[in-house]
Amino acid sequence: MAMPSARFPDLKDRAVLITGGSSGIGASLVEGFLGQGARVAFLDIDRKAGDTLVERLTEETGHAPVFVDVDLRNIEAMRRAVEQVADAIGPIGVLVNNAARDDRNLLEEVTPEAWDESQAVNLRPHFFMAQAVAPYMRTLGQGSIINFSSIAFMLNMGDLPVYATAKAGIVGLTKSLAGHLGPVNIRVNAVLPGMVVTERQKELWLTEDSINAMIEKQCLKRTLLPEDMVGPCLYLASDCSAGVTAQTMIVDGGVF
Repeated sequence: MAMPSARFPDLKDRAVLITGGSSGIGASLVEGFLGQGARVAFLDIDRKAGDTLVERLTEETGHAPVFVDVDLRNIEAMRRAVEQVADAIGPIGVLVNNAARDDRNLLEEVTPEAWDESQAVNLRPHFFMAQAVAPYMRTLGQGSIINFSSIAFMLNMGDLPVYATAKAGIVGLTKSLAGHLGPVNIRVNAVLPGMVVTERQKELWLTEDSINAMIEKQCLKRTLLPEDMVGPCLYLASDCSAGVTAQTMIVDGGVF
């Protein structure tokens, strides 16, 4: 599937920071914003995949995104990474909190350590990334924060209690941040993907039967791919959505 053909002129030269950008949805977002002429940086723990993506996009587009290898569980390291990004591409005007890890577990198996680890990956960085980036947006007089949640918490899936809790929490966080930052013209919205088929998902969880079962529930009878998340994020980042904040955009092919 090709990237969206729509152009958002106001995104040209805008400084965009994406978490979890080395692969999957994040890599498509890096490519999509780069294609709009934005100054793009991304954070990820996977250095090899990040370096590979930078090499590929530089060769294909002639423009190199900035990649910082960082573990988002380490808040101080994350804050230093944000400062490094701002030094490289300028005051950050768009933040996409995409990084996540959808581990499976059952009620009986979850330990306090496993609970804390999941929240440290899936929920806590969304808050502290917003905290670190908001001052740059204040200096710009505007900004857009896009938090990736998921429809997983609405599906009553029994093997995702910890992950689903984090993804539901992101919706609440989005609304609270929107209320706090709206007076200074910083918008905060959430994107809720459906079953997006990535290489990681196919390796770990998805089978042909499970993919087909979800397609049966969708109005759109096709597989959702990472590229399907790019257009909604470009819209929410651009001035086209200047009046949109505190909202949740479900991109699931019509399950809900």
